[in-house]
Amino acid sequence: MSNIYQPPARHPGDGRQVFFYYQQFSPDTLTPMHSHEWGQLQLSRGGLMELEAQGQRFMSLSQCGIWIPPGVRHEGYMRRCVQYSSMNVPLERAATLPNHICLLELSPISETILTDLRLRGIELAQTPADERLLAVLLDQLSQSREVQPFLPVTDHPMLQAITTELEILPEGGRSFSAWADTLGTTERTLARICLAQLGMNYTEWRQRHRFIHGLQLLRQDISVKEVALTLGYHQTSPFISLFRKYAGCTPQAYRQQLAQGTAAALPR
Repeated sequence: MSNIYQPPARHPGDGRQVFFYYQQFSPDTLTPMHSHEWGQLQLSRGGLMELEAQGQRFMSLSQCGIWIPPGVRHEGYMRRCVQYSSMNVPLERAATLPNHICLLELSPISETILTDLRLRGIELAQTPADERLLAVLLDQLSQSREVQPFLPVTDHPMLQAITTELEILPEGGRSFSAWADTLGTTERTLARICLAQLGMNYTEWRQRHRFIHGLQLLRQDISVKEVALTLGYHQTSPFISLFRKYAGCTPQAYRQQLAQGTAAALPR
């Protein structure tokens, strides 16, 4: 049975300020369907967070935030341990942000400010300096690129089991034929389910999971070879080919873009 987390329903201040929540979620945690009178940018670190709203399903990434406008009902689910934070924007200050739920790419400036606020545990701005940081952050978010979902999610019970393993085992887990045996079905049936639910075959879906893990690992201080080995490759060349397929550049070039602040969160 899922752990149930009930999000706070009240603004901690006077209702006019931007405020933040920080939470460490245990695996298999559900936030039931709810809404807020403020807009909310949901952020996760250390794991993927799924969110459903208005008949759409989104998966958060460390390079993006899920923007939820005021009044939109939504629910979230964390399969793994997730360091969660939310930036909550009162109605009048949310006017420059999208009026629909979407994934927003975080600029290097946005990431730096959000990280600084999180490390200092800032829930409400208490100083003029922090108010200025929030003004810059809101300006950056208003200019953020909307990112099309790259990694499809589904609530089909067979595919949810595969999703859980792909998130835990970035090297890709078991083979397609092994999954068919495990799930008590045929490869043909499982292939049809993948195409119907995901719009792509199992191999493409697994490669996209690997690519997302690769993006996250490349932001850490480990070599490209170590990233490739972590993802289950025996040498770097197949990983470089996979990365170039989706990112249009090599892992090393992507790292250079990160250092220059020009790297995209996901393929355009």
